[in-house]
Amino acid sequence: MCSNAHAAADLVQSHPVVNEIINSGLLVKAPVGLLPVLAFLATLLYMDSFKLVRFRLIVWLIFGGALTTVFAYYINGYLIGALQMEFMDYSHFVAPIVEESLKGLIVVYLIARNRIGFLVDGALIGFAVGTGFAVVENLYYLYLIPDAGIAVWVIRGFGTALMHGGVTAIFAVLAHVLTERQEKAVLSPYIYAMLIAAVLHSIFNQFPISPVFSAMVVLIGLPLVLTLVFNKSSSVMHEWLEVDFDANEALLQKIMAGELSESRSGQFLLKFRDRFQPLTMADMLCYIRLHVELAIRAKSMLMAREYDMDVTVDREVRDKFEELHALERNIGKSGLLAMRPYLNMSRKELWQLFILEEQ
Repeated sequence: MCSNAHAAADLVQSHPVVNEIINSGLLVKAPVGLLPVLAFLATLLYMDSFKLVRFRLIVWLIFGGALTTVFAYYINGYLIGALQMEFMDYSHFVAPIVEESLKGLIVVYLIARNRIGFLVDGALIGFAVGTGFAVVENLYYLYLIPDAGIAVWVIRGFGTALMHGGVTAIFAVLAHVLTERQEKAVLSPYIYAMLIAAVLHSIFNQFPISPVFSAMVVLIGLPLVLTLVFNKSSSVMHEWLEVDFDANEALLQKIMAGELSESRSGQFLLKFRDRFQPLTMADMLCYIRLHVELAIRAKSMLMAREYDMDVTVDREVRDKFEELHALERNIGKSGLLAMRPYLNMSRKELWQLFILEEQ
């Protein structure tokens, strides 16, 4: 048995492809180039005490970020020829805009779908997208320049790869903060966030002092920035849960006591009772009740997670979501838009229902 094992090992090592991999040092370079960004993402997931982003979504985000690398490869290849720029000038000033715009599109889509509620899940989502981009980019460079020294992969692994994740995380945080200040859907917050991300990317690409120094700035600065984001987000989220939980409880008690007319939701029903059909108004009343009940369940689940308690979603909650979606179809888009200001259907309110439904 032992002699067979040694023979198999000798056969593998004598293979030319295996020899080339061993001699080129790829077994050392690949982990150095790929593992730091993956380990950093794993650390961020561990730090998320509320468990806001599911692992399945993280996998899809990494895949989406990897796909943007492919698009960036072809777009950059076309633009560098069309603009007739030197490679270094292009990589300093144009490539960051292209790459941050592509990565940012995934984040913009999730914000538009109310899938990001707080800074912490925005940072996680952004870093996961950047991780996917960085992994594929470094794999490509491993293929393209296999003879590069280990110092190159230290810089790419601990500098460039973390930069891609960190800059996209910063984009997600800025986009979330700026869009929360806008009552209507506008593009300007995303443009401002993308420009800041592209500038940071561009500064890194230019290595103002040295590549090693730039990598050290990323390695030291990124954990500090994201730690501040996590701490601030956790504080804000804890306060929001307590305040909104009490408000939802008070509204539900008024509904159950037949005193809904004293609330903003009741004022809506009184204001628009002549505009909608009686059956639609009845559906709206049911919708308000279900929305509040599910909001309370969502906040209870998030509070439990803060203390490492696992809460399962039962069949009753599933049934309520099915009824809620049926009511949404009956009420229609115009009715839901009319209700939104009176039902406190903010981005956070819609986000928490998504978190509950996804369990």
